[in-house]
Amino acid sequence: MWRLAWRNIWRKRGRSAITAGAVALVVLMTTAYFGMVGSMENGIYTRLTQGVGHIQVHPANYRDYKEFSELLIYDAAQTKEKIRSSLEGKNSEIVSVLDTTGLLEGDGRSRGIILHGLEQPQSARKRFIKEHLISGEFPNEGDLTQIALGENLAKAIKANIGDEVFMYAPGTEGYGAAAYIVSGILDLGEPTLEARTAYVSLAAAQELAAPDAVTRFEIGLNDIKLFKQDKDVAAVTANLQEQLGQNLEAETWRQVDPSLAAYIEMLSPATMIFTAIFFILAGLLVMNTVYLSLIERVREFGTIMALGASKRKVMGMVISESLLLSFSGAIIGTILGLAIVALMARGYTIPVPKEQYDLYNMPRILYGSIKLSQIMMTVIFTFIIGVFAAILPAMTASRLEPVEAMRFTA
Repeated sequence: MWRLAWRNIWRKRGRSAITAGAVALVVLMTTAYFGMVGSMENGIYTRLTQGVGHIQVHPANYRDYKEFSELLIYDAAQTKEKIRSSLEGKNSEIVSVLDTTGLLEGDGRSRGIILHGLEQPQSARKRFIKEHLISGEFPNEGDLTQIALGENLAKAIKANIGDEVFMYAPGTEGYGAAAYIVSGILDLGEPTLEARTAYVSLAAAQELAAPDAVTRFEIGLNDIKLFKQDKDVAAVTANLQEQLGQNLEAETWRQVDPSLAAYIEMLSPATMIFTAIFFILAGLLVMNTVYLSLIERVREFGTIMALGASKRKVMGMVISESLLLSFSGAIIGTILGLAIVALMARGYTIPVPKEQYDLYNMPRILYGSIKLSQIMMTVIFTFIIGVFAAILPAMTASRLEPVEAMRFTA
């Protein structure tokens, strides 16, 4: 049966090559598409977790609090040591953050802003500077006088590098007011965010608003770089929560930003829909080829059935021909597709405006990635189109009457 199917494919080499080539193209496009979606998924995940951490630690029930003092983690140094002890043996980064709202004034103009005080490991600091600093320098750790402004905020209050600005933070627990020198200008990727954001060192923010306190800790797990590894974050978070006790709350990035988590989760179903469309189109082409081949060989099928071949045998031969066409194309398409993904894995850039990268929170350079399950999915789809594309022609062939079939003229 398989020998006959293979012989029939070679009888019409041109048509068979076109059909197998179409299947190969669909598989190639699907594999490359999986690689591109994987790179976007991992790119968004990496940038998000580098920005907010895989895990954040806040005061328990912090979302229900309104007073500034209720949002603070006091004895920040001791809490940080407790977190570091819980993460012992893991390649991690801990960023200490103190956020406070207030009024920033410069050159007679003022704006309500959120002031972020940061204490970062060197690796995280370098990434932040590379990603966001467009001129000047970022405030040095422990410095009490430097401030970096979002680009739109600097324009709004007409502040340039070297200018003096004044920060007022009433209702806080520090001095409540401070003077800073603008040391840097930041591109934060979103105009509204840039118009209300400024950064100082953690020491400067604590002096202004809350001595020895922070509003949160952001924990990055450096060994978890791919979205498929994210399942490990929950276990680390649960262990950390046990160590911290009831007064503090450890949350995964999903809990911190559920909307973006939902966006990443939507990529896989969307990929499945596009993949199904690709394969339905390929299936129609395969069905057309098999059906045309059937019409040309009606007499041959009549002879085979007259010699004693059962309807089941005839159906099997037609389906075998369809499967051979589909899998021949799939093998070629998979090899070429994986070669493209391997090239993408070295790093590539999508030629779109920078604003589009910022809109979807993607890094500038993406790295192709594909899962074994996605390759298996491609094989399964290929098998499905091979079978379903042949069902109608196979049923038509099996219903032929031998005598009438041998008299048939196309």
